[in-house]
Amino acid sequence: MGPRSTVVVGLVTGAMVAIAILFSAVILLPEPSPAPTAAAVATPTASPGTTSSAATGPTPTASVKASISTTGFHIGEPAPRLSVPQLGGGQIDLASLHGRPVWINFMQTTCPPCVDEFPLMNGFAARYADAGLLVVAIDIREDEGTVASFVRSLNAQFPIGLDSDGLAAQDWDAVALPVHFWVDGDGIIRGGALGGIGPDIMAANLGLILPGVDVTP
Repeated sequence: MGPRSTVVVGLVTGAMVAIAILFSAVILLPEPSPAPTAAAVATPTASPGTTSSAATGPTPTASVKASISTTGFHIGEPAPRLSVPQLGGGQIDLASLHGRPVWINFMQTTCPPCVDEFPLMNGFAARYADAGLLVVAIDIREDEGTVASFVRSLNAQFPIGLDSDGLAAQDWDAVALPVHFWVDGDGIIRGGALGGIGPDIMAANLGLILPGVDVTP
């Protein structure tokens, strides 16, 4: 075989080797995985019998407003039981006050609107005492010393009750402070308001439990 034939045979042999290597590489490549579809992507779902709070739970503000506007005041209903120790001694018992119109205010010393309302409540208590009005403030979950100091600083002229365990506030649905209830002489709640409120609202609600009395702000 001449030199020229040797070159040709070498080229053919090299080409065949190259083709074999390429073919084996193609066969050995792994098949690509299919792209995920929408059906294959897992999404969290609520378990049967449960509700997603993120989707259906009310906001705190909404729950407070709902309670106050629909059930919190119990307008037209007999007043819930109210019997708490009185600051300085004795007991405030709403049942024993039957026949008298009573303005009940649930409050705390750390509540700015509560502080603002006390002078107004003092004024109404003094002006309409002859009409039988009794104003009562019920402090929720604070110690007696704190409440006593607060009352002295504002010169409160009406009884202060101590709801140290918060049970009275629960009975009255006092879910936000300050909150007011106006109870007539028959023990029926005639008015309610969420503070802080001004003299106009106070006078309007007092008129509901002081029939025949010209109540002015």
